[in-house]
Amino acid sequence: MPIPSLASVLSELDVQFQEALTALSAIDNLPALDVFKSLYLGKKSPLSTAMRHLGSLPPEEKPSVGQKLNDLKSSLQEAIQNQLKIIKETMAQRMIEADTTDASLPPRGSRKGSFHPIHQTQSQIMACLSRLGFSVKEGPDIETEFYNFEALHIPANHSARDMHDTFYLHSGLLLRTHTSPVQIRTMQQQAPPIKIMVPGKVYRCDSDATHSPCFHQIEGLVVDKGIRFSDLKGVLIAFLEDLLGQEVKIRFRPSYFPFTEPSTEIDVSCFKCHGSGCGLCKQTGWIEVLGAGLVNRHVLRASGYDPETVTGFAFGIGVDRMAMLQFGIPDIRLLYENDSRFLRQF
Repeated sequence: MPIPSLASVLSELDVQFQEALTALSAIDNLPALDVFKSLYLGKKSPLSTAMRHLGSLPPEEKPSVGQKLNDLKSSLQEAIQNQLKIIKETMAQRMIEADTTDASLPPRGSRKGSFHPIHQTQSQIMACLSRLGFSVKEGPDIETEFYNFEALHIPANHSARDMHDTFYLHSGLLLRTHTSPVQIRTMQQQAPPIKIMVPGKVYRCDSDATHSPCFHQIEGLVVDKGIRFSDLKGVLIAFLEDLLGQEVKIRFRPSYFPFTEPSTEIDVSCFKCHGSGCGLCKQTGWIEVLGAGLVNRHVLRASGYDPETVTGFAFGIGVDRMAMLQFGIPDIRLLYENDSRFLRQF
C-alpha cells in the first residue's frame, strides 16, 4: 500500500473538520451532542484513526502532521464546549418562558423552628446542675440485670422489680428502666470524688395519659468523704430554686428506694396555684418532682467502694413529668405524637 502524502492527509483532515463544525452548529440538545462527541472524538472517529496511522508517515512529515492533528482535536473540543454552553442557555430560557409562576406575588410565610418541650426542660435542668458543678455522664440504653438491678440492691427476688415493668431482651439483657446503671459504671471506673449528672432515655412497658414506654430522666450522683444528708438537702434546694425560682416552697418527705438509705421524695409548691390548691396539684398545693437519698452501703460496696470511707447521695428527676407540669400538658402522649399544631405552641 502506498504511503499517503502529507498534503493529502492534511487536506482530508481539513475537510472533515469543516464538516464537523457545520454539523455541530445544528445541534440543539444534549443527547445529540453526546452522539457528535462519540462520532468525531471517539475511538473510531476519523481523527483518532489518523492519529493511530501517524507512524506510517515519512519521519520528516510526522511532526507537522502530529501538530496538525492535536490542533484540530483542541479546536473541536473547544467548539463542543461552546455549543454545550449555547444549548444549556437555550434550555434555561425555554424553562423560564414555560414557567407560569407569578414572581410578583408575595412569598408564603415560613415558620421558625423551636426546640421540643422535652429538650427545653432537659436543657434547663442540665444548665442548673452544671452551675452547681455537675459534669455529664452517659451510658448504654441496653443493660444487664447486674447494672440495672443487682448492683443497685435490687436482687432477683426483690419486690421492687415489679415496679419497673421491664422490657427484657435475650441473653439476660434488658432496656434500662432508669439511668442509675451509669452511676454504677462510673463508680467502677473512677475513684472519688464524683459529681455527675446522667441524662438519658429509659424504658418501661407502661402506657397511659401519664406514662410512656420511653421517657427521659436526669439523675445526679455525688460521692466523697464525709457526704451527709444535709449536703443532699442543700444541693437540691439550690437546684430547685434555680430551676423554678427563689419563691418556690420545698418540702422533703420520707420515702423508700432500694438503692438509697435514708430516702426522700421532694415536693414543690404548685406552679399554677402557688400552694392554694387546684386541679394540677389535686388540691394539695404541692407537686412531687423528684426522689433522692444517701447512696445505700450495698450499692457502694457493689461498685468497689468502702462504705466506711466514702459516702454519697443520689437523686433523680423525670424530665417528661417536669415538662408536663411546667407547660401544663395534660397527656404525656402529646409529647411523642409529633403533631406540629401542638409543638408549635412551644
